[in-house]
Amino acid sequence: MKDLKPINEPRQGRFLVAEPTLLDQSFNRTVVLLTEHNSEGSVGFVLNKPMDLKLHELVPDLPSGNFPIFFGGPVQNDRIFYIHSMGDQLPGSVSVADNIFWGGDFEMLKMMIRKGEVEPDRIRFFMGYSGWGSTQLIEELDEKSWVVLEKGTLDPLNDAPETLWKKILLNLGNEYKIWANAPKDPMLN
Repeated sequence: MKDLKPINEPRQGRFLVAEPTLLDQSFNRTVVLLTEHNSEGSVGFVLNKPMDLKLHELVPDLPSGNFPIFFGGPVQNDRIFYIHSMGDQLPGSVSVADNIFWGGDFEMLKMMIRKGEVEPDRIRFFMGYSGWGSTQLIEELDEKSWVVLEKGTLDPLNDAPETLWKKILLNLGNEYKIWANAPKDPMLN
């Protein structure tokens, strides 16, 4: 994750890293994978906010397993979404970036999970998603709310969520290093 270089243009498969000054409760200290970005808007998933839930708790006909649920964003947070690296194995999947796919046939996925054919390091489940209207994300970028990064060495399925935001900041350069170690609540400093 060395020498990350911010870029100006959001695009499908790129990451949004919350600027340290972004205080919105849904997005403070988050890293979002953009799964869609076009003139109509943007869709993505927060990668570093695990919830205290497992998939089998939300989908009772699945066996218990190690499939954690992440807070994907504040939109449709009563629905399950997923990104994965199973590509052609899961019909209906949409390619997002190199070996990262979004969605696909959920009934087929449940069958694969029941058969033990899905490893937790190949998929990540989310409650809700992050969404922006046609110009909203560009406006937030102009307000310096986000840093946009290429996929590079980031692994949206396996990077440790607890340290992801801090690790990225430490690799963005000197102006970010001080923020990486700052407490969430500056009053605790």
